[in-house]
Amino acid sequence: VATANVVGILWSAAMFAWFFVSALYLQLVLGYSAMQVGLAFLPANLIMAAFSLGLSAKMVMRFGIRVPLAAGLALTAAGLALFALSPVDGSFARHVLPGMALLGIGCGMAMNPVLLAAMSDVPQSESGLASGVVNTAFMMGGALGLAVLASLAAARTDRLLALGADSLAALNGGYHIAFAIGAVFAAAASLLSAALLRAAPQPAANSLAPAPEGETATPSPRAAR
Repeated sequence: VATANVVGILWSAAMFAWFFVSALYLQLVLGYSAMQVGLAFLPANLIMAAFSLGLSAKMVMRFGIRVPLAAGLALTAAGLALFALSPVDGSFARHVLPGMALLGIGCGMAMNPVLLAAMSDVPQSESGLASGVVNTAFMMGGALGLAVLASLAAARTDRLLALGADSLAALNGGYHIAFAIGAVFAAAASLLSAALLRAAPQPAANSLAPAPEGETATPSPRAAR
């Protein structure tokens, strides 16, 4: 549970930065209108919706929690890394859509598993507390991550302006720092989930064994869970 909440903090820090910084990149660097920015996010949102409607649950049923969570976070890191390479004169098809697609797939894959991981091994009587903790972790990670990455982006922009870069290049350089560190957050969350999250427990071998004659079969405590 603790590992899942740390993963959630890192992931939400990266995702909040993606939503905020990429919108600034599209508007202030590429010159998109507010409507165009909303449409640019549409592919990622549609992909996330497709996973939420059943694809993510099917992956969890087939592979467990750890594999889709680690893979989704790795794809999230890859999408942010692509944004960290985006140029000042980037085009939507070449420099925006690929990153949006990877982030949509990654977020869609990771959302259900990270929530399931945070709620696993929690007694039913404490499920409300666990739900509150994981939501607090998401909000805290998002707020802190956005504050840190936005501050680093602004500092980098100021530094580039002081060195004589033009305003668009300086803005883009600051956003690159935010995207790159967000990618590091997502990659760290992927590694943590792959290395530290436990696989789903398997039923004990004797839990399905027939009881001796005259005795009642009783599942083992592990199987009961």
